[in-house]
Amino acid sequence: MTVERTVFARTLRQKSGLAEQRVWALLRSGRIDGHKFRRQHPISRYVADFACDHLRLVIEIDGGIHDQGEVVTRDHLRQTELEALGWTVLRFTNTQVLSEPELIAAAIRAHAA
Repeated sequence: MTVERTVFARTLRQKSGLAEQRVWALLRSGRIDGHKFRRQHPISRYVADFACDHLRLVIEIDGGIHDQGEVVTRDHLRQTELEALGWTVLRFTNTQVLSEPELIAAAIRAHAA
């Protein structure tokens, strides 16, 4: 990993929003069935919000900007590339995270099964 990507990932971790903080509280230290996740984890040329190497699972938390045309296209291309590398990408909106956090644990368990 290059130094620039490490610094970029660290900056993202320090500036995480409320939804990302809530997801990290749910995922950290293997709290969901012992699965270890990393936050702002570099994969290829991207930085995933959360990733579990063992499950080859990426969790992305999308704020309102992800509904805009160009961002939707970029997200789709990014997801396609990550899936081509063997990763599964699960996307949740900020609203889902804040109102129904149990969806995330259920989706992780379903993927792991």
